[in-house]
Amino acid sequence: QVQLVESGGGLVQAGGSLRLSCAASGRPLSTYNMGWFRQAPGKEREFVAAISWNGGVTYYADSVKGRFAISRDNAKNTVYLQMSSLKPEDTAVYYCAAFLRTSIVVISTEADEYDYWSQGTQVTVSS
Repeated sequence: QVQLVESGGGLVQAGGSLRLSCAASGRPLSTYNMGWFRQAPGKEREFVAAISWNGGVTYYADSVKGRFAISRDNAKNTVYLQMSSLKPEDTAVYYCAAFLRTSIVVISTEADEYDYWSQGTQVTVSS
């Protein structure tokens, strides 16, 4: 069992940067493959980025490629989403999520693959 506590959201101007953090407790972060998702008002949950349990593999949605970077520090039990060159269309509630590395799959863009979710944090980008 793992608990995910997210922080770092807020209001930022277009073109600015923000870093989200997701701290895991209960089990070591290295036990899990991690992902970030977001959901804007009136829209379905959208995949943003994913990283394998050891950081060896990352994958990004086309909409954020080159602007966002997912990383992890297993020693700190924390996964990060560094967001740069933010656009108003990035406005959403952002969630981090985890699934056990014992799965054959280590990267997933599908929300259904993930077993644990953070509470979400609002990111608002003003134009």
